[in-house]
Amino acid sequence: MNNNTLDFRLLAVVLFLVMIGTVMVYSSSSMLAYVKYNDSLYFLKKHLIRVFLGISLMFIIMKIDYQFYRSISIPILLIGLGFLSYMAISNDIEKIRGVSRWVKIFNLSLQPSELMKYALVFYMADAIVRKKEKLSSFVNGYLPLISILAIVLVLIIHEPDLGTACIIFMIIFTLFFAGNVKISHMIGTLIACIPIGYIIVFWSPYKYQIKRIITYFNPDYDPLGMGYQIKQSLIGLGNGGIWGEGLGQGKQKLLFLPEPYKDFIFSIIGEELGFIGTCVILILFLYILWRGIEIASSAPDLYGTLLATGITLTIVISALVNMAVVCNLIPTTGFPLPFISFGGTALLISLMAVGVLLNISSKCEINKNKFDGNNKSIYR
Repeated sequence: MNNNTLDFRLLAVVLFLVMIGTVMVYSSSSMLAYVKYNDSLYFLKKHLIRVFLGISLMFIIMKIDYQFYRSISIPILLIGLGFLSYMAISNDIEKIRGVSRWVKIFNLSLQPSELMKYALVFYMADAIVRKKEKLSSFVNGYLPLISILAIVLVLIIHEPDLGTACIIFMIIFTLFFAGNVKISHMIGTLIACIPIGYIIVFWSPYKYQIKRIITYFNPDYDPLGMGYQIKQSLIGLGNGGIWGEGLGQGKQKLLFLPEPYKDFIFSIIGEELGFIGTCVILILFLYILWRGIEIASSAPDLYGTLLATGITLTIVISALVNMAVVCNLIPTTGFPLPFISFGGTALLISLMAVGVLLNISSKCEINKNKFDGNNKSIYR
C-alpha cells in the first residue's frame, strides 16, 4: 500500500461480505416474508435500501480526513449517552422479547448500543492521546476514562444487554492497552469487575442471563423456550455437513428457526453452503482483522492507530461472537453478523466505520513507523 492509496483489498472483502449477506438475507427470509407479507422480496427490498445507503455513506466518509473525528468525538459520545439515558428513563420504549434496545426516530428503529460501540472508540482514542502525559496517574488520567466507560456499561446493562456491554468492555480495554494505560490500573479494574459480574448474572432482576447460561450447558433445559433457537441453529449447521444442502435449499428457514435472516443467519449459511461456506466467512473476517492491524500499525500517529484498532476490533469481535453463539460455543446473545445480517443500525454504522478505516489506510505507509518515543503502542 502506497501513501495516499486506499486499501482496496479491505474494501473488496467488505463489499464481498455485503454481497454474500444480500444473497443470504433473501434466501433466509423469502419464505417468512411470503407467509407474513405475501411478498417474498419484502425483507430483501428493505435490506437493499440500507445496503445502498450504507455503501454510499462509506464512500463519502472515506474521503474525510480521520483527524476530523477528534473534533466531534465528544458530541458523538453525548448523542449516544442521550439515547441510552432516554431508553433508561422513558416508559414509551417498545419492548421486543422483553428487552428495550431500540428507539424510534421518524418511524425508523435505531439501536443506541450499536452506535455506542463506535462512539466510545472515537472518544477513547482521542482521550488517550490527549491524556497521554497523565495516563500513569489514576485520578487525573485513568479515572475519567473508566468513569465514562462505566456509565455507558451501566446504561446498556439496564436495557438489558449484558452481551454488548461485555464486548464494549473488551474493545475499550484493548485500546487502553494499545495506548499504554498503566497495567496495574487495568488489572485492578478487572478484579473489581468479578464480583460485579457475579451480582449482575445471579442477583439481577433480569433472570434471562442465568437462563441463557443454563441453556448453553444444556440446550434441552427449555427446548421450546430459551433453548429453542439454539437447537434449531445446531440442527441447521448439522444438516449442512461439509458442502451444504445447496443455496436456497435449507430447511430451517421454513419457519423452524425464528427470524433466520437476523442474528442466526450464519446457521443458514452453514446449512446451505456447508462447513466450507462457514469457513470462507470466518477467513474473510480474519482477513479484515489482519488488514486492520496492518493499517493500525502503519498509521501516521497514535490517534490513527487507536482508531483503526478500535474499529477493527469492533467489527471482528462482533462477528466472532455471533458465529460462536450460533455454534453454541458461548451463551446466546443478540449480535448481528456484520455486513451479512439483515440491515439496520449495525449495517449502516459498520459500513460507515469501514469508511473511516479506509481513510486511515490512505494515510499509511506500510512498515514505516512515524511514532516518536512518547507515542509507543503495542504495534511497535
